[in-house]
This record gives sequence, structure tokens and C-alpha cells, in this order.
Amino acid sequence: MSELYIDADACPVRDEAFRVAFRLGLHVHVVSNGARGILLPENPLVHRVIVSEGADVADDWIADRITADDVCVTQDIPLAARCLEKGARALTSKGHLWTAANIGGALAGRAVAEHLRSTGGRTGGPAGMTPADRSNFLSALDTALRAAMRGPVPVMKLPPGGF
Repeated sequence: MSELYIDADACPVRDEAFRVAFRLGLHVHVVSNGARGILLPENPLVHRVIVSEGADVADDWIADRITADDVCVTQDIPLAARCLEKGARALTSKGHLWTAANIGGALAGRAVAEHLRSTGGRTGGPAGMTPADRSNFLSALDTALRAAMRGPVPVMKLPPGGF
């Protein structure tokens, strides 16, 4: 049975994700590291997971449990790559579906942006959410969850030495 994992600390589309998951009757794991103030619906399909503080602790929890039948909503590109390695599907809050074809370039771009920031450069942040973004997310999540319910995708193979 497919499940939905939400990297919840900075996720602006939790309510939309709940709506889609509830319609499909899927369990939702809402994973955060200290955001106790996140309001969740009273529903037996929702599982709040609060992990300890620390870099990548929530990511590790998700990556350790996600399977090829599942979907993850995350803005974190390395977490998305880890999900793809397990055969799961991953998408952003704006509905961008990560695949083996596009994750490598995203990881490389992230590394370049981190280097620029570490040397004093400014890279800017993501644009705010628009109604069109929310609509794209709803459609992409519905598509990804329905595909996951039909069966897993081939597991992404990393090139020697990783990305």
C-alpha cells in the first residue's frame, strides 16, 4: 500500500497534500524536527513524526522508511535523490517531479549555489507560492500517488562515485 511522506518543516502545501491523500485513503507521515506547532487534521491516516534536532535527521527518518511504493513531498534535493535511489517518487511543493533524468543537474546546481554562498555570493531564494503553483502541486501529487499505487518505478542507479 502506498504512503505519503511530507518533509514538513518548511512545506507550504500540507493541506493540499492531506486533501489528495485522504481522497485516495493513504497514510501520511508528517516529519519535522521541532515544529510542534504544525497543525494537523484529526484523522487516523495522519502520523506526526517529530525527530530530534539536527541536520538531516528528518531526511534520514524519511529515507530509512520510504519504499518504492511511496511518494515524498520535499524541497530538499538530496532527500529527493535518496528517495529516488529507493525507487520512490519525489516532488516539490510546486509540483516538480524529480526523476533520474533531472536530479543530477539539480544536485550540481545546488552544489554551485552552496559554493557561491560560502564565498560571499548571493543566490536569492525561491519565489513565493502562487495559486497556479498550488494547482500544479495538486495535479502532480495526484498523478504521482496514483502511479505509486499501480506499482514501483525502476530504482535509480547512481553513477560510480555518486552524483
